[in-house]
Amino acid sequence: MNSPSKKVLSEIETAEYIGMSRSFLRQSRMEGNRENRTPAPPFIKIGRSVRYLKDDLDLWLSNLQKFSHLSQCGVSLC
Repeated sequence: MNSPSKKVLSEIETAEYIGMSRSFLRQSRMEGNRENRTPAPPFIKIGRSVRYLKDDLDLWLSNLQKFSHLSQCGVSLC
């Protein structure tokens, strides 16, 4: 029985999928997780190429802090 293959996304596809810019992805890869910033999504390197596993992105998105209104962010604009 064959196991389903994992969906691998490029940087462009990932940016579109998560609704963030490519520059966010690049900066988060270079700087890692920083205080008071959105954590970096997990990525893999295949040779010189950077790729993102869709399953990892789904988990990353589901683990981000969720708010029901802006006052929960602690500032007027999140």
